Amino acid sequence: MDVLFGETTAPKEGGRKLVPTARPSAIAGYDDWPAYVRHKPHHQASTGPAQELSDALGVPGADAPPEVTVHWEETYDGATTTQLSWQLGFGPRTTGWLVRPAGSSGPLPGVLALHCHGGNKFGGADRLVELPDSHPSAAADRAGHYDGRPLATDIARRGFAVLAHDTFAWGSRKFDLSTPPWRTASATAARQAQWREDGVVPSDADEYNAAAGFHEDTVAKAAGLLGTSLAGMVAHDDLAAVEILAALPDVDQDRLGCIGFSGGGGRSLALAALSPRIRAAVVTCMMTTFESLLPAYLDAHSWLLQTPGLWKLGDWPELTVRAAAARFLVQYALADELFPADGMRQAHRLLESLHGGTDTYTGCFWPGGHVFTAAMQDQALDFLAQSLAS
Repeated sequence: MDVLFGETTAPKEGGRKLVPTARPSAIAGYDDWPAYVRHKPHHQASTGPAQELSDALGVPGADAPPEVTVHWEETYDGATTTQLSWQLGFGPRTTGWLVRPAGSSGPLPGVLALHCHGGNKFGGADRLVELPDSHPSAAADRAGHYDGRPLATDIARRGFAVLAHDTFAWGSRKFDLSTPPWRTASATAARQAQWREDGVVPSDADEYNAAAGFHEDTVAKAAGLLGTSLAGMVAHDDLAAVEILAALPDVDQDRLGCIGFSGGGGRSLALAALSPRIRAAVVTCMMTTFESLLPAYLDAHSWLLQTPGLWKLGDWPELTVRAAAARFLVQYALADELFPADGMRQAHRLLESLHGGTDTYTGCFWPGGHVFTAAMQDQALDFLAQSLAS
């Protein structure tokens, strides 16, 4: 059997019969995603400004809150960790971890801990949680981006109920790339050839993350065709998670916050703007002006930040004023290789002018690069404790 221009040829009397090869799904694991989005109105926000953001991101409306399954619970080093899961209206089942102070009784203030992008879609929220058996990719992410600390577990030890969940396209919610679509397969083959030439033996996480990095363009194209965006789909999952957190026993639904580093910081900002439940939001290493990204910093960021047309709604710092009730702590890293220093300072000045005369914005500049250091985490935890105290 010969291959001719992407088609298989089978012998046939008097000539050849062309039989098209089967194209792999470009959204494997999410074949029910298009129907879900097409038949859902946009998320209904509580205010006009929040609705404008919901519409700009194309956030789908959610089904009724999903039923939550408890898988296991363990207590160690002063924290009780419970693995949960739930099924949203499409795609794979979501895994999340609820972490609380050991022996605590409610009501506790609640925090949604939002994992970063990190180029690691093989995993998700596991990088934020101290687990008895962490995958090496989660441990590497924790060491490289979080100063070696399990952010969600550390927050819980300070007296919070913390939910850390895998969001759309990460971890338990990742796409099935075991048979990648054509463009992804071609790019991944080139990466594998380079690994062989360099004598590198990639792990399963390395192989998946390489494919997922190329595949993100395909996901963004599919989202755009469906009238949504990667950020909009992530916000959909995050909005569901905050409702789950609010409904958990021993959680005070009137004292909820969120925290995130890098891509998680962008998620924190969007969630605070979209959900009136959020009273405090930490945005770490994810603040600048859109103008400052042009032309040299565009390639430093993923589709999670760069939603087409979002700038028409306002600059990135201006999204904070769409939050109904949240206070913001924004942490900048002066040597952050993903953002120009001038852009971060410009964003800080804009935020000060937007929130002038109130306590709704605190901006802090830290030395160092794109890392959520232990000192920055300590400041963030103090901010959450103060903001959600009563």
